[in-house]
Amino acid sequence: MIELIFLGVGVGILSGFFGIGGGTILVPSLMLLGHQIKDAIGISVIQMVFSSVYGSYLNRKNKTLDVPMGLVIGTGGFIGALSSGFIVSNIDDKTLEIIFLSFAIFALSRLFFKTKVEKVEKNVNRVILFVIGIVLGVLGMIIGVGGSILLVPILVGFLHVDLKKAISSGLFFVVFSSISGLISHSLSREIDFQSGVVVGLASLIGVYAGIHFKDRVDMVLQKKLLLGFYLLIVMYLAKRIFF
Repeated sequence: MIELIFLGVGVGILSGFFGIGGGTILVPSLMLLGHQIKDAIGISVIQMVFSSVYGSYLNRKNKTLDVPMGLVIGTGGFIGALSSGFIVSNIDDKTLEIIFLSFAIFALSRLFFKTKVEKVEKNVNRVILFVIGIVLGVLGMIIGVGGSILLVPILVGFLHVDLKKAISSGLFFVVFSSISGLISHSLSREIDFQSGVVVGLASLIGVYAGIHFKDRVDMVLQKKLLLGFYLLIVMYLAKRIFF
């Protein structure tokens, strides 16, 4: 219980600071503590509901959240995530770990090669944003990361969205994908709700601190920290899978 509380606070800080649902660090951490990946994914989905809802409320309060764009992507994410639980039930653990690693590598590469922050945003068709939401909703909730691990690099790298705005949109997207994913996972298999709620409640403390730091840190430094964060995840997963 104590481990879960501390883990929840830490995940919450990362969630608020980097605009992720928390699963990117929570799933590997739970696996490190001895949980099987499918159990870790279930706990992560529950935690993401708590952190994303509270974090998005704080971002909205701080006026860093683009609600119209987030609603379009989020609606797509909700629809896509509905199938995630049934897909996970039919995939073996090793395959899930490889998919998780692939996600982290892609996110890292997009941020690494797009080091220049564009000042002018592209006008993107809402249909494209909706389709992106559907795809990320399915893929993200399969491995319990909400989808923002890919959404933030896509918004920054391809659509030239401001990093802080992209991070806020990424966390808002997780609200939709995590709620939908929780419904899907609950219907398809058993989830450890007790552990998920403990981690979720503890994460609220961390989310508040993470968002507080996010809005006060220089954008260049924030991007370097995000790169380092993804790099650590990739190294850990590669070691777990191949060595």
